[in-house]
Amino acid sequence: MRNSFKTIGGGLRGIAAGLIALIALAPASAHAMKIQTVTSPGGIEAWLVEEHSLPLIAMQFSMFGGSAQDPDGKPGVANFLTAMMDEGAGDIKAQAFQQEMEELAAKMGYDAGRDSFSGSFQTLTENRERATELLRLALNKPRFDTDSIERMRRQLQAGIAFDLKDPDKIANEAWYRIAFPDHPYGRPTTGTVESVGQIAAADLEDYRSRVFAKDNLLVTVVGDITAAELGPLLDKVFGGFADKARLAPVAEAEPKGGPHQQVVEMDVPQSVVQFGHGAIPRKDDDYIAAFILNYILGGGGFNSRLMEEVREKRGLAYSVYTYLQSFKNASVYLGGVATKNDAVKTSLDIIRAEFDRMANEGPTVEELADAKSYLTGSYALRFDSSAKIASQLLGIQIEDLGIDYVDKRNGLVEAVAIEDVKRVAKRLLQPGKLIVTIVGKPEGLDGG
Repeated sequence: MRNSFKTIGGGLRGIAAGLIALIALAPASAHAMKIQTVTSPGGIEAWLVEEHSLPLIAMQFSMFGGSAQDPDGKPGVANFLTAMMDEGAGDIKAQAFQQEMEELAAKMGYDAGRDSFSGSFQTLTENRERATELLRLALNKPRFDTDSIERMRRQLQAGIAFDLKDPDKIANEAWYRIAFPDHPYGRPTTGTVESVGQIAAADLEDYRSRVFAKDNLLVTVVGDITAAELGPLLDKVFGGFADKARLAPVAEAEPKGGPHQQVVEMDVPQSVVQFGHGAIPRKDDDYIAAFILNYILGGGGFNSRLMEEVREKRGLAYSVYTYLQSFKNASVYLGGVATKNDAVKTSLDIIRAEFDRMANEGPTVEELADAKSYLTGSYALRFDSSAKIASQLLGIQIEDLGIDYVDKRNGLVEAVAIEDVKRVAKRLLQPGKLIVTIVGKPEGLDGG
């Protein structure tokens, strides 16, 4: 995915723009946070956390769609659109638009993942009226001027060409291509040099008009604004959206079952490895146990078993990790390691053995207690700035976990018993079904 978050240089960066950056990082009190549901006069709903001690508003918003809504044969449209959203709007051309954003010390950025097209926005309270007008124009009347399209096309193609030399990007893209053949999740989210070369203004506007809709919109706002003030602002910014999105259907998908192993040869001193298989969906009752299990196995950094076995005991790699990834129509359990070409086989053998051992034996009581302590204790750090709060709440909305999830979450973690994690370990971990992609010149591998 690509984030098109832009700021423009100049003297104001050291004054107002510097202020907004400092304010965005200012601590917020997660335990005292009150989340309100606000519905605008026009029926647009948002979650709001009022914070009037700082003159800042942070907004996050998202529409379901992402690269899964790219048209067939043209991957990269959603990502291209992220680059164009501040390239002028309404009667304001790109340079003037960005200059005014700078003068207002306002920020906007856009990102396209596999399932969602998301935006972020920040403004100082005193500049709220004009800054939100620019946001409204960007979302509803982007210009898509030819010179801007061609300039951003060159930048995007240069980025894709650079990624073709990045072993991590190559391994990740190859994994998804194998895991999701003939499915939108198997396509490159940024597109290809060729497909980006074919994208026109009409493709960008078609995507925007299909995806940007009121029934497809999620919004969170944190900062110096009341519920009474937010309602009209929501209508101002998003009221021009279509009532209903026109999304192409995306089928439910399970990652292709392994074992499968693919090597992409690259002349590098160490190989990059990505491995994974299907996972437990986010809304499944077993997800929290799987989340804790992942921390113990490979998601806990130096506290994880894989790090202990692969790095600490044997010195085979600097880092090895795993994580759960939930999409709207699929879930995957992924991991990675980078190691010398002659150590790839040994590293993979150890990883598979640890998957198998955890599946058969589960974690120890001590490992579970340590994981719970860290995961509950660190949760508040996700809410230590206005921007982080907005981002976290938007994620909760996207996953449809409920407005009370922040209050419930640590209790859900604490309620997981050792028997739950052992049962889920057997359900989740399937070393015999791993899809493995390797970029480099690994030595002595078994066939896969």
